[in-house]
Amino acid sequence: MYNNQKIIVVMPAYNAEHTLKQTVADIPAIVDEIILVDDKSSDETAALGRRLGLTVFEHAKNKGYGGNQKTCYQLALDKGADIVVMIHPDYQYDPKLIKYFAEFIADDYFDVMLGTRIRSRRETLAGGMPLYKYVSNRALTVFENFVSGLNLSEWHTGMRAYKREVLVKINWLKNSDDFVFDSQMLFKIAGANYRIGEIPVPVRYFKEASSINFWRSLKYGLATLWTGLKYFFGFRF
Repeated sequence: MYNNQKIIVVMPAYNAEHTLKQTVADIPAIVDEIILVDDKSSDETAALGRRLGLTVFEHAKNKGYGGNQKTCYQLALDKGADIVVMIHPDYQYDPKLIKYFAEFIADDYFDVMLGTRIRSRRETLAGGMPLYKYVSNRALTVFENFVSGLNLSEWHTGMRAYKREVLVKINWLKNSDDFVFDSQMLFKIAGANYRIGEIPVPVRYFKEASSINFWRSLKYGLATLWTGLKYFFGFRF
C-alpha cells in the first residue's frame, strides 16, 4: 500500500511455470495482493502460483490474452484495488519497477502508466527483440500516435498500471479477447482524455519469455490498424 492506495498486481498467465517464481520474487513490498489468472495452461503455472501464495483463478477453457485480462481486472476491482498493475509473468518486464508505476498514479501525476521498451534501437535489439517486431512496433506506434493525437514511445507494452477510475469508466469488457485488446484499451483511454505516463523498462527476450509468432503478429498488426482507423473516423468499438 502507498499513500493509502490499495495496490493489486494482476498477471494474465499461460504456461508461465518456468518464469513465474522469478517474476514474483522481484515484486516490491508496496503491492498488497497478486492475482494470477491461468488461461488453461498445460503446465503447473496455477499450482505454482498457489504455492507462492498468490490469489489464483483458473479459466475452464482458454479465453485468449484479452479475455484473460478481462478476468484479471474484474477480480482486482472486486477486491477493492485503487491501483491495478498488469505485468506478464514471463519475466520479460522488470517487476521491481512496479513501485514507480504505482507511485506516479497514487501521487496523482497520471491515471495510466506504461512501461516502454523502446528507448533506443540499439538497446531494444540488444535486449533480444526480433527485428521484425521492432520495425512493426515502431510503425504501428507512429500510426497510433497520429490518429489518437498522443505522443507515446510505445503502444504495445505488456506492463501497464491503471487508476481504479479508469477501469471503472472504460468499457473494456467490449474489447477483443485477442491481443488487440491492448490497443483498444489505449484508444479508449485516449478518447476519455486520461493522463498517460511512461517509464523505460529494460528489454528481456529469452527462450522462456512469451512471444507470438510472425503470423499472429501480422494478424495483431492488421487488427490494430483497423482499430486505429475506426477511432480516427469516430466509430465506437
